[in-house]
Amino acid sequence: MDSEAVTPERDRSPTADEADLEGRSRSVMRERLADWWDDWNRTLLLALACCAALLLVSHFVVEPFEVPSSSMENTLRIGDRVLVDKLAYRFGGTPRRGDVIVFDGKDSFSTTSGTDYVKRVIGVGGDRVTCCDAQGRVSVNGHALDETYLHPGNAPSSEPFDIVVPPGRLWVMGDHRADSADSREHLGDPGGGTVPVGKVIGRAEWIAWPPGHWTRVRRPAVFSHVPAPAGSHG
Repeated sequence: MDSEAVTPERDRSPTADEADLEGRSRSVMRERLADWWDDWNRTLLLALACCAALLLVSHFVVEPFEVPSSSMENTLRIGDRVLVDKLAYRFGGTPRRGDVIVFDGKDSFSTTSGTDYVKRVIGVGGDRVTCCDAQGRVSVNGHALDETYLHPGNAPSSEPFDIVVPPGRLWVMGDHRADSADSREHLGDPGGGTVPVGKVIGRAEWIAWPPGHWTRVRRPAVFSHVPAPAGSHG
C-alpha cells in the first residue's frame, strides 16, 4: 500500500523586515507613552501652579465674600459675591468716606472671632457724624448727605446720634438703614460703635455673582463735598 509522508507544519519565523517593523512599532508606542506622560505631567504641574496662584491671590490680593444679610440692600443683596481688594489700604492708603468695606468685627461689633461684616464708611477719624438735621439727614462735619443709595423707603436713621469718630477708627452704616445693625447699634460697646482701621480686610470693588448683578461698587459723589474735620489740616 502506497503511503505518503506528511511533514508536520511548523511556525514560520518572521522575516528580517517583519522583525524590524515590529521593533519600530514598539518604539513608536514607547515614544507615544512617553509623550503622553510628559503632557500629563505638564498639565498637572500647570494645574497645581494655577491653584497655588489662586490661593495666593485670594489670600493677599483679591478675595470673594458672600453677602449674608440684607443690611446693604439695594447696593448688595443676600447671596451676592463681592470681590474685595485686600491691598486697597496696605500701602499708605486709608478707608475713605463712602467706601464699602469688609472688616473683622471682633471686639467692636462682635465678641466672637471670625465674624466679618460689610458696611459703608460714613465717617473717618476726627469726623463729627450727626443725625438728624431738619430734613432727617445724616451730616458729616456739618455737611448734610443726600444718600441716594439708601434702600427705597428708608430714612437715614430712625434714632438720633452725635459722635466724633476717634483717630484710627471708622463710623460705618448699612445702606438698608431699617435693617442694619451698624455703628448705631453698638454705641454702648467698646469703641462707641466705631471700627478700628486695622480690622478692615479690604474694599469691595465688584459684584461678581450672580451674573445679572455684575457691577462696580463705586464711592458715591456726595462724599466728595464733605469738608475736613474742624481743626484738621486738610
